[in-house]
Order: sequence, then C-alpha cells, then structure tokens
Amino acid sequence: MTLTLTRTHWAAVTAVVLALLFAGAAAVATAGDGGGVRSPGTPTADSADAGFARDMSDHHQQAVEMSFLVRDRTEDEEVRRLAYDIANTQANQRGMMLGWLDMWGLPKVSMDREPMAWMGGAHHSSADGLMPGMATEAELDALRAASGRQAEVLYLRLMTEHHEGGVHMAQGCVEQCRPGVERDLAQGMVDAQESEIALMADMLRKRGAKP
Repeated sequence: MTLTLTRTHWAAVTAVVLALLFAGAAAVATAGDGGGVRSPGTPTADSADAGFARDMSDHHQQAVEMSFLVRDRTEDEEVRRLAYDIANTQANQRGMMLGWLDMWGLPKVSMDREPMAWMGGAHHSSADGLMPGMATEAELDALRAASGRQAEVLYLRLMTEHHEGGVHMAQGCVEQCRPGVERDLAQGMVDAQESEIALMADMLRKRGAKP
C-alpha cells in the first residue's frame, strides 16, 4: 500500500513541476507577442490537446466527488487514504488542465462538441453522453446512501471503472497530443491509474468482492 501511494504521489509532484515549467514558458511566449496575439504553436479549440484538457477535467471532477463521498462513509483507513490520494492528485491535475485552457485562450466548456470527439473514430461515449468510466447519477446516489463495507466495495468498483475510462482517454492524448508537458502528464496518468487499478483489485479481494 505504502509503495503504491508513494509512486502516485511522485506522479502528482512531477505533474505540478511540469505545470510550473509550462506556465513559465507560456508567460514568456505571451510577453514576446505583446499579450494579444495567439502563438502559432498554441492549440486550437478542436485540437486533441484542448479536447483532452476539457474532457479529462470533467472526468477528474467526478473522481474527486466520489472520493470525498466515501471518506465520509467509512472508517477504514486504507480506503480513506486511497480516496484522499486520488482526490488530491486529480484535483491538482484538473486545476493544471483548466489553467492550460486559460493560457491558450480557449473555453473550458464546449457545448457544440461531443465528449471525446477529439479522439476520432469510435471514442465510445455512452448512449447518455457520459464518457467511459463515468458513474451515473443512480450510482452516485447509491454511494451516497451506502456506508461501511458496502460503501468501500461500491467505491472501489466505481473508481476502477472510472480509472479504466481515464486510462483510455489519457492514452488517446499520449498518441495524439503535441509532445510536451500535457502529453507527459497524460502518460503519468496512464501509469498511476493502472497501478491504482491493480491496488483496488487487491483491496476488493480483501473484502471478499470481485472487481
């Protein structure tokens, strides 16, 4: 448990450092062009970079919500530590991605674009428009109503599905985003969330439940 959380914390720290480097580069670019002209290298609203930043920000927001929900519904320290780690990491990453959209001068919400359309082909949004891994309102209500072991198992199952969807989207950015800090962050998400998926499978087995 300690090793896995330490690796995830390392990924979060690395992401913050990368974001600071990116912010510095963006500030220099803005100063160089007088602050009013878009740099030729700035992503467009239809780019994979912008699409990933928008969609993963929404995806992360639900992970943060679910993590805070379970922390209030169990006394199990292992689950509470995992939930805190996920909430902290994904809230930080979400702030970074929204900051990038600000620096690029792009909207954080795009009503005229289907989620994950930037991935091209079969991007696998569900019939109700939810991105892969996103919990439904009924599932969130069930988590709100649960407590103890029931809440732990439901959270671990929902978060496993959520991470699987997040890995799918992050891998899309690894393949399509420009080389640089955003693609590096996406690869860090793939690595960290795959590690947490394995951890949660072990935690479910310890509780006599299947993933």
